Amino acid sequence: MRTLSTFAIGLFSFAALTTLVAAPAQAGQHGRFTSVQGARGHGYVHSRNVSRQPGAIDVSRSTRTNSGRGVANQRSAQWGDGAYQGGASHTFANGASAGRSTSIVDNGDGSVSYSASRTRLDGSTRSVSGTAQRP
Repeated sequence: MRTLSTFAIGLFSFAALTTLVAAPAQAGQHGRFTSVQGARGHGYVHSRNVSRQPGAIDVSRSTRTNSGRGVANQRSAQWGDGAYQGGASHTFANGASAGRSTSIVDNGDGSVSYSASRTRLDGSTRSVSGTAQRP
């Protein structure tokens, strides 16, 4: 009886693991909206939206308090055919913003070209680019 139960547990675990591993990420769109309101006007509103397609994803999030503070975030990435491009931006309720972007391309000769930039809250930007040999 003990051997049978161990076998059954093993079989169930294998089936569960196979189901989790075999399920590919589903393309599509989904989102969530949350509003929390407390005493004396305290509270916040939060939203999140995700759009996923083969070779691309876009995610946006936004949080705003009743007192007017908040932030909106946008992230996106596209990849395929030996190239990747992605980035993010963050915009605050006071108007300040920051962001980053990255691009990588496989040159087909054993090297990759890359460029990246980052913009800080003070508006200054730092960029790097170049070519590197693949390991």
